[in-house]
Amino acid sequence: MSITLVNPKDLPAIDLYRQVAVATGSRTVYIAGQVSWDADGKTVGAGDLAAQVAQSYRNVGIALAEVGATFPDVAKLTVYVVDWTPDKMGAFAEGLSRVAAELGVTPVAPGTLIGVAALSDPDHLVEVEAIAVLE
Repeated sequence: MSITLVNPKDLPAIDLYRQVAVATGSRTVYIAGQVSWDADGKTVGAGDLAAQVAQSYRNVGIALAEVGATFPDVAKLTVYVVDWTPDKMGAFAEGLSRVAAELGVTPVAPGTLIGVAALSDPDHLVEVEAIAVLE
């Protein structure tokens, strides 16, 4: 495995991600921001943050699989959430938990969650991009 995830003892341990990723692979994969579209380009979970988080992560998984990668190969995730406020963390975590159980993975690479005013489509509430490293 080309990614080792670490939580340094002097930083807080966060359930949803790790603080550090060490990548030793030789190929870097950049996954464009994934939103809650299905294969036909229709929005999944309009108005439902948890459903959109799940679909966005599901789409990241599809993109990773296309190049022979999986979530354990992810070194960094960046998540953009429309009109983010801390009270949305429950719905965000619910969506992440759903897709983790469905895919049998725990997508806990170091991550950044950024609140934004809007995304490219007004129906989208979340967008997830990933960087993976492969041997």
